[in-house]
Amino acid sequence: MPMMIPGMGFGMKRAVRGGGGGGGGAGAKVEEKKAEKTAFDLKLEGFEAASKIKIIKEVRTFTDLGLKEAKDLVEKAPTLLKKGVTKEEAQKIIDKMKEIGAKVVME
Repeated sequence: MPMMIPGMGFGMKRAVRGGGGGGGGAGAKVEEKKAEKTAFDLKLEGFEAASKIKIIKEVRTFTDLGLKEAKDLVEKAPTLLKKGVTKEEAQKIIDKMKEIGAKVVME
């Protein structure tokens, strides 16, 4: 049974239990929103039909997929190509894929 200590107000009792005021949680959320995103996902939106083979080969270079898996992935566009990529690496992949006729976006 919790014991009330003289001089301990309601706010103190909440703090002891872990309820705390609303200020601590709100401050943490604001900081998270300000933090810059460091890991991105690459999504294949579409591609030119004539460059399908080139795109499959390129997908194999930056993933560990085999030929059949890469082909299946490309054919079910729009689809996620790669998760958790740094911004620099993602931009290199996007540029290379655009050169060969694919539309890739960074999320």
